[in-house]
Amino acid sequence: MVYDVIFVLGERFCDHPLCGVAILKRLLEKNNYSVGIIEIPKTEKDITKLGKPNLFFGVSSGSIDSMLRNYTALKKKREEKEVLNYTQEVPDRAAIVYSNWIRKKFKDSLIVLGGIESSLRRFTHYDYWQDSLRKSIIFDSRADILVYGYGEKQCLEIAKRISNKEPLFGIEGTCIKSRELPKGFIELPSHEEVSGSKGKFCEMQNLLDNNKDLAQKTGNFYILQYKFPKYSSKDLDEYYELPFTRKISIDYLKGFEFSVVTHRGCIGNCNFCSLKLMSSGRIISRSEESILKEVEYLTKLPYFKGNIDDLGGPSANMYGMDCDKCNNNCIDCKKLDKSHSRIIHLLRQIKKVKGIKNVYVRSGVRYDLANDEYLEELKHHIPGKLKIAPEHISPDVLEMMNKNKGNLDDFIKRFKKLGCGELVFYFMVAHPGSTMKDAKELAEKTKKLKNTESVQIFTPTPMTISTCMYYTGLNPKTKKPIYVPRTYKEKKDQRRILG
Repeated sequence: MVYDVIFVLGERFCDHPLCGVAILKRLLEKNNYSVGIIEIPKTEKDITKLGKPNLFFGVSSGSIDSMLRNYTALKKKREEKEVLNYTQEVPDRAAIVYSNWIRKKFKDSLIVLGGIESSLRRFTHYDYWQDSLRKSIIFDSRADILVYGYGEKQCLEIAKRISNKEPLFGIEGTCIKSRELPKGFIELPSHEEVSGSKGKFCEMQNLLDNNKDLAQKTGNFYILQYKFPKYSSKDLDEYYELPFTRKISIDYLKGFEFSVVTHRGCIGNCNFCSLKLMSSGRIISRSEESILKEVEYLTKLPYFKGNIDDLGGPSANMYGMDCDKCNNNCIDCKKLDKSHSRIIHLLRQIKKVKGIKNVYVRSGVRYDLANDEYLEELKHHIPGKLKIAPEHISPDVLEMMNKNKGNLDDFIKRFKKLGCGELVFYFMVAHPGSTMKDAKELAEKTKKLKNTESVQIFTPTPMTISTCMYYTGLNPKTKKPIYVPRTYKEKKDQRRILG
């Protein structure tokens, strides 16, 4: 069989809505394209096993950046840490490796890059593992076009254009090389400029915006970013209602087989997080009718035991906080509906569905948004413990993280008063701005809190504001110097002091 599209994937494929490529596969098939999957190719020969596609190869290293997957925050190979029971299956810089294998075996095939690893490397970026700046991944991969963020609309348009022998310029949510700079594009400082000036790198960081057409010159080419397409509730309803078998083959997704995605996006805008770089920075919620339809479908599966494993999104309680009226910061907007009325009503409606015993919220909540009415309902949906991520307790560090919102102690008191159960806390050390003094204060706090499940060392990932701080030693907004813990010794000391 000759496939129209072949996806080369750096992780196990599963036909489940939590697997991004599964959504793309089902959507393409719905539109009469045939799709093949090559999972975790080991050699160049593996790339050839499905032959050459009629339209394009889609390449992704998976849902986790390959360098982040393969190395710790201290740049040690994860497979050397036996406690993780980790075996490296994906090569370093997998998206580049896979693309070059394809280019070698199928010279004239079109290559479409996608996924987190490619999205966060679409412009000049700081690479922590190499400790230097790298050009857009489009150059090293020799790909024809890059899809950033969610890719449903982009993939359909790319397939349509190639089928009709039309050029790939102008597709929203993509990046492509060009010899010319089109009118209307905001020009970022060039690769050469940011390579020679950390101040210019900060200027580039401040201009990054998914909602605008951007361009960056690199040598004799421009990398063009076309603004992100608008996704709607109707779009999400269509995608998540596709006929998935829901069988899980990916280890880290086991236990989430009967999870239901309620929305996309996050309005938290944490400086260390890449979510805003992968979408429009807005919440897009599915309709209640669509979610209930999916829940009813789950109850008819022979292996369903009556429990929804997880109901939510990046932050479960952001469901229903949709707004697309301006480009301001939603979380600080007084006009945004933060009543939680839609998520409360949804939880109550799901409980009424015949065959449903429990609806669990495992994906965590944004505690600074959670009001008492929501907590009263949420306490019936907590599987023992609720995860929250304060990240730190120092006001200065929290400001550097852009997480200086809400009152943790007040939330803990309200949570306990309402009898909601136990909390589990996630913290981060060695973030730009964090000193040993801050780490000691955090250690004292965690001893009182007790349930600290995870303390991670900050890892600079491409294109985030925190990574810009780490690389430049500057606050990109003010250009003022900030303290950055750089040595492995201090990073380990900040982690060790928390026990």
